[in-house]
Amino acid sequence: MIDWIFAFSHTHCLAICGFLVPANLLATLQTMIFTPWPRFRPRVPLVVTVASLYALTMVFHVFTWFAVGVVMAPTFILLFLACVCLIINGWAIAHLASLSEILLQIWHWLTLLSNLLGNLLGNHKVTTFPFRSVQSSVNAD
Repeated sequence: MIDWIFAFSHTHCLAICGFLVPANLLATLQTMIFTPWPRFRPRVPLVVTVASLYALTMVFHVFTWFAVGVVMAPTFILLFLACVCLIINGWAIAHLASLSEILLQIWHWLTLLSNLLGNLLGNHKVTTFPFRSVQSSVNAD
């Protein structure tokens, strides 16, 4: 049985990676988008579960290559991507409030940077901050 899984993983590597890389990135991005919004907080565990399954599948796929002695840059890059996704999703489950606060601060800084660049380029459009405040949208755990 395990030989069949290894053979499948190696034979269809391009298709597996072609699916798992965007799936990991999009699912983890969805976790990061849902985390600060109180309205979507009940859905975060489901999103994290799906994102973690994608990341764990990628880890298993990379380990099948390590098992046969393939040690190359793409295997380490894919393993790093999967680990980063697992860390972010684990953080969303373990410390939702701190992740929400950091994501809101990043959004605030990106908004300020966008306004600064807009002013430098002559576009005086002001981007508004979508949340009332960090304290009002983050519940302490």
